[in-house]
Amino acid sequence: MKKKTLALLTATALLGGLIGCAPLTVINALTSSRSYVKTADIAFGTDARQRLDVYVPRDLQGSAAVVVFFYGGSWNSGNRADYAFVGEALAARGIIAVVADYRLYPQVRYPDFVDDAALALAWTVKDIQRFGGDPKRLFVMGHSAGAYNAAMVALDPRWLGKQGLTPAILRGWIGLAGPYDFIPIENPDVKPVFFFPDTPPESQPINHVTRAAPPALLIASHDDKIVNPLRNTAGLAKQLRSSGVEVTELYFDRTSHASLIATMSWPLRGLAPVLDNVERFVKSDAARENYASQQK
Repeated sequence: MKKKTLALLTATALLGGLIGCAPLTVINALTSSRSYVKTADIAFGTDARQRLDVYVPRDLQGSAAVVVFFYGGSWNSGNRADYAFVGEALAARGIIAVVADYRLYPQVRYPDFVDDAALALAWTVKDIQRFGGDPKRLFVMGHSAGAYNAAMVALDPRWLGKQGLTPAILRGWIGLAGPYDFIPIENPDVKPVFFFPDTPPESQPINHVTRAAPPALLIASHDDKIVNPLRNTAGLAKQLRSSGVEVTELYFDRTSHASLIATMSWPLRGLAPVLDNVERFVKSDAARENYASQQK
């Protein structure tokens, strides 16, 4: 009972902070490191921002499924170290996590960060086996701007094509509170990233849906004031289904845009079963096996 009370009080305090500035340092301070072995600062490109960390389950036996994760921040900010709690959460469920940085504005604009996402996936396909990962059970996941990056490499074959790969390398992809259909752009921080008012239509993930797309898990908050869940998550889910793509679509009431990803951390997991659903999607292979067989 005392542990539950402490977790509830911690969650309440963290939620209060999430309204202002995300207290990711606090969340990480409360996150155990006993569940994983971390290999940090691996280069997947030549730029200083093209680095990633690998979280391997400490008790891993055999090979494991792999999730490559990209964080949000309006393509203006973010650091992989702030998302150690995501690596821990996945590793604790027996999944290898690759948490990657990518170049940000003003250093780059669209589509350079999508190229970085594809480059990180190419590194994973090539090198993850030496960490115990199974490249044939590869998923890409992101939150907010990171969900956009994940969507683009999963739906638009141009980016992985530059690496000599196709979206068929993915068993599926996971988007949390992602912007998939956001023209005209309203966020002032995002406008210069996508050349507003001349934002190219091909920059929108929803415009790249085909029946060849990998299965998707799309999660959003009903109370998302930053990325409209009806237009983005629901709209993309509808487009995927109409194209015959397997998609799971979930919404939660007690979360916001920011706290949705924070529910991956142990103090906030009671707010929404995001981690449970991610684990179920990664480990339930029925839809993925059907997809993989279609790509052969």
